[in-house]
Amino acid sequence: MLPDNPAMKSSMSACPVPPEQQPLNEYQELRDSGYFRWATLELPQYIRRMVWIWVWSWAIAGPVVAASFSPTKHLPQFLLLGSAGASLFLCLALLRLYLGWTYIHSRLANTTVFYEESGWYDGQLWSKPPEVITQDRLVLTYQVQPILKRLKRTFGILAVAFVSGGLIWNLL
Repeated sequence: MLPDNPAMKSSMSACPVPPEQQPLNEYQELRDSGYFRWATLELPQYIRRMVWIWVWSWAIAGPVVAASFSPTKHLPQFLLLGSAGASLFLCLALLRLYLGWTYIHSRLANTTVFYEESGWYDGQLWSKPPEVITQDRLVLTYQVQPILKRLKRTFGILAVAFVSGGLIWNLL
């Protein structure tokens, strides 16, 4: 997607990087993709999606934990370990989100762009002109960094939940 500014069009038209490998286009593609879009949702919708993953993860974690801790005999242990198991699946989903957004962060933050013209054997580097660097930094600052901050906070909340669960487990 080329900007309306004529100076930006000329620098982008001189860009040898294929359109699908240009950092801004990669950002737009990631932002619009189904799964990675979850990180951009409003907070209530984002929380709903994370809870949805966690609840569905119980379908796997619950039976596994029930094999060791019967819910009828050891309900607190079953609930704590089942919650931890379901949270591991949530951590994996969050990790995938985080890695995708971190990749875009690095592509936008770098002043040079590595790209491949036709395959893995012919990689090239392109130095971004100042106007492209400015545009990428604006997107980075106002779009990508808040998403990464949200994902880091979510990881922090999960870490607190794991530590709290461990402390409660020791009290049982």
